[in-house]
Amino acid sequence: MKTNGDRGLGGEGASGGSSHAAAFAGFAEALDLFHVGDVARMRALAELGRSALREARRDGVRGMASDMELRSVAAEAAGMARLTDRRLQGEIDHAMTVIDDYPAVFEAWVQRRIERGHVDVVVRVGAGVPAEVRESFAEAAIGVCERDVPSRVRGALDALAARLHPQAFTERHKTAAAERCVRVFHGTDGMSNLVANLPTVIATGMLDRLTQMGQSVKDARADGAGEGEPDDTRTMDQLRADILGDLVLGGAPVVDPTYGTDRAGGLGAIRARVQVTVTAETLMGRDENPAEAVGGALIDADTARELAGQVSEWDRLFIDPVTRTPVEIDTYRPTASMKKLLMARDQHCRFPGCRRAAIRCELDHTIDYALGGHTHIFNLAHLCQRHHSMKQFTKWEVRQVGEAFSNGPHPSAGSTAKTSPYRPSASPSTPRIRHRTPHPADRPTSRHPSEPVRLP
Repeated sequence: MKTNGDRGLGGEGASGGSSHAAAFAGFAEALDLFHVGDVARMRALAELGRSALREARRDGVRGMASDMELRSVAAEAAGMARLTDRRLQGEIDHAMTVIDDYPAVFEAWVQRRIERGHVDVVVRVGAGVPAEVRESFAEAAIGVCERDVPSRVRGALDALAARLHPQAFTERHKTAAAERCVRVFHGTDGMSNLVANLPTVIATGMLDRLTQMGQSVKDARADGAGEGEPDDTRTMDQLRADILGDLVLGGAPVVDPTYGTDRAGGLGAIRARVQVTVTAETLMGRDENPAEAVGGALIDADTARELAGQVSEWDRLFIDPVTRTPVEIDTYRPTASMKKLLMARDQHCRFPGCRRAAIRCELDHTIDYALGGHTHIFNLAHLCQRHHSMKQFTKWEVRQVGEAFSNGPHPSAGSTAKTSPYRPSASPSTPRIRHRTPHPADRPTSRHPSEPVRLP
């Protein structure tokens, strides 16, 4: 594969009489250093994974317990790299896959015959290739990658994998179609991506129909412009997005099992529910601060007020004016009001770097209830299933800590310290992974209009 240095600029190479020779030489040196570091990082990540598996085998554990050791190691390494433990564990898994399952591809990368991007694409495509033909796929894939840049080899590699796969494409499609799903990925500025994994013919047909409907809207608006109605200035992308939202939120499915001979189907009457947390200041129009939808995404103030006007009732979260904490309960399960306040306080899993929404997490007693821990706001915190399991089955320790505020000492609810099992804990100067959550005392003391409100 040629490089810019091979092709040169203006007919000249990257060396010789080129005025850019020194700059190209510096860039080439940087590429070499980056390559060496990237290879070393992958080897180190793979060794972290092997070390975790060796430790698990030494203790005679398998299955879930073995995975817990890998999670624990990934959490420590994530703290070193300032990454989330999920991402770090994913990098460990990827490194072990590359080095152990695709040694020829890894060696070709080490020798600079292919680039790191090629390696990632080969592994991604190779995930669907059976082990018995993986070696043949890898050797052929190297040849494909040597001829083009990483961004242009995916199609050729897909065709190669399909040709080498012993199972017919039709059968594999049936299996893949069983994994169809819809997911939401939150973005910035109050926007999110709705991603649907669908059979190709369905996805293509949906896009075509949305395009036709969008064009019909533009034509209709254009025909009515002479009657005082302005042209529709939305782009086709905007029209497709708006129509998709209208169809999903207001339409009814073609196949409705609740449809009866004497009544319309019930699925068409179902309406979406969105939970939003907004301060009374914003709700009353005194500021334009964004509100927050359950799940961690921000929405604009106008939308939040519009949602508030569409509901007949909403819950208001109160805080005790003296202690500024919710009431403790002696039973194992917290009250409904405590759960609401904890969800509003935590917002997401309390493990460092984890952004799993609180609504998808489990309420955990920091000090186990069975060991005398109270069901109190200062002993409860949201942990996702992954990190809840780590707390239970590995040596990671969690404790809630207190801090002083300007208006008096208050325990900092939800502010937790996680102690790694790989660092000594005897010394008070031992660094800890700490996650600070704003305490209710940080908010203004007035109950009105600054208290947070949760809309159903």
